[in-house]
Amino acid sequence: MLLIHNALIVPDGATAPHRGWLAAEGALITAMGQGDVPAEMLDAAGEKIDAGGRMLMPGAIDCHVHFREPGLEHKATILSESRAAVAGGVTSYIEMPNTRPATTTIAAWEDKMDRASRNSAANYAFMLGATADNLSELQRADFSLMPAVKVFMGSSTGNMLLDDDAVLRAVFADQPGRVVVHAEDQGIIDANTARFSPLPDPQNMMWHTRLRSSEACVRSTERALELASRYGTRLHVAHVTTAAETALFDPSELPDGKQFTAEVSPHHLIHTCDDYARLGSRIKMNPSVKTTADRDALRRGLAERRLDIIATDHAPHLLAEKAGDVFHAMSGAPMVQFSLVSMLDLFGPSTVVRRMCEVPARLFGIDRRGTLAVGNFADMVLVENLPEPHVITDADVLSLCGWTPMDGTPTRHRVVRTWVNGGQGAASLKFK
Repeated sequence: MLLIHNALIVPDGATAPHRGWLAAEGALITAMGQGDVPAEMLDAAGEKIDAGGRMLMPGAIDCHVHFREPGLEHKATILSESRAAVAGGVTSYIEMPNTRPATTTIAAWEDKMDRASRNSAANYAFMLGATADNLSELQRADFSLMPAVKVFMGSSTGNMLLDDDAVLRAVFADQPGRVVVHAEDQGIIDANTARFSPLPDPQNMMWHTRLRSSEACVRSTERALELASRYGTRLHVAHVTTAAETALFDPSELPDGKQFTAEVSPHHLIHTCDDYARLGSRIKMNPSVKTTADRDALRRGLAERRLDIIATDHAPHLLAEKAGDVFHAMSGAPMVQFSLVSMLDLFGPSTVVRRMCEVPARLFGIDRRGTLAVGNFADMVLVENLPEPHVITDADVLSLCGWTPMDGTPTRHRVVRTWVNGGQGAASLKFK
């Protein structure tokens, strides 16, 4: 039996943090309590950990990552990125389909599941991607093992753009599971590019925000909501970046069956387009970072419950691939290792647990994860408040790409230890 005591336990997003203890046997939490641990529990424990007053939280569930395997292992692998995730307190992840080959067939999805069963350090699941010609594959999906179908309504890494209106209608109309969309209007992006070309200073990454504008995001999100309303589709909008998009979602906590949900990434909660001057292409991503007013609206959107979850859109590239002008520097940045500590720096622990652990599990119906409760899986992270800030640098990075947009950023938190299934190792996620 594993026993963690003298901890500040943050079991979920609603219960106040309290001093207490937790016991786990095998992969499951078997007992919990407040105050001092009973002597008989202490005597019976095989492994005893005195938390020293540090925070014990559910492991974070990152519902949006790109781990690049298969086909792009020069920049990331399931092994390297899942190890980075666990080091950052992320115990479960949902990975996106734009690898090589893209995960657009059941066979490709099964291949990823097999790779993860052998190599993943964190619990895992993989989305199936929609294309113009794979509706039959989408209909075969087993949504007890697969969380959702991903639709790219704007171009991004992997060339999976789906903007044919008839095909979009078919996907939304005939999808029993949840549809997750990358919402950017490609027509607006193309029109912006034509309007401003030739760019006077293509090395200035500010152009990325002008080309991939707020209007492109809002128009696409409105279209996704329109289709989902028409066909009764369960819709989740990934990485919302604008104040106007945030206002499109209802200010209500997630109940069972909530039809429209939305996520925000740490990048967009931290950075703005003003930061291009300092960070350049390190914060070039799709959708682009926006204005300070947009960033502040995203933070309010979390507090108002318009935005349901925080997910990283962890998207590693080699630094050499991030070089060049606004057209050639690749879009995307790694974040999974530093998402938990960076969000704890911004928000209180109860908010972080709600938006990174509890609600992600409820939104996707992940079985027995996201909260610390007897009978749940023992996915846990021990976090300490640092007496002096630690400055994150590229030298801290475990991701294969070897860099982070957080380089030079101080943090007041540190992940001390992470348990995946009570230390028993990773498993595939199951969905209710």
